[in-house]
Amino acid sequence: MTVRSADPADLPRIAAIYDEQVRTAISTFDLEPPPLSYWEARLSSTAHGDHLLVATADDEVVGYAYSSTYRPRPAYNRTREVSVYLDASVRGRGVGRALYDELLTRLRADGMHQVLAVIALPNDASEALHRACGFSRLGVLPEVGWKFDRWIDTALWGLTLE
Repeated sequence: MTVRSADPADLPRIAAIYDEQVRTAISTFDLEPPPLSYWEARLSSTAHGDHLLVATADDEVVGYAYSSTYRPRPAYNRTREVSVYLDASVRGRGVGRALYDELLTRLRADGMHQVLAVIALPNDASEALHRACGFSRLGVLPEVGWKFDRWIDTALWGLTLE
């Protein structure tokens, strides 16, 4: 397995992994798959601390992670929100950890201070991954999402990098 920066050729596979989660899971609160232009914009972001990484196995993208602006006000510039998505075939095999290890290394090098992740509940695997990477659960926002005809809580997780 290799973890590297994403390139334009990776975007259809990134979209496919995400779209499957949109259709079948609560890991995203999107209700419709976004257009490819959404991923193109994420890839082309020049904001300091924004990254889009992929994990590949046998030259196929099997997962990705990204960091993005937490909120659009200047005082938040050293805080990033992060997320990771994996193809079902590689879940539980250390791919998410490898992606986060590289992403967090890059965020430290960028001088980021705080990293936040939002996890829809229940999601024991994602909470375990974030805990293993040094994140702490900061709190729960009850019933903030409506998907699959039910209310869903989210947990906010944080990691101070410096």
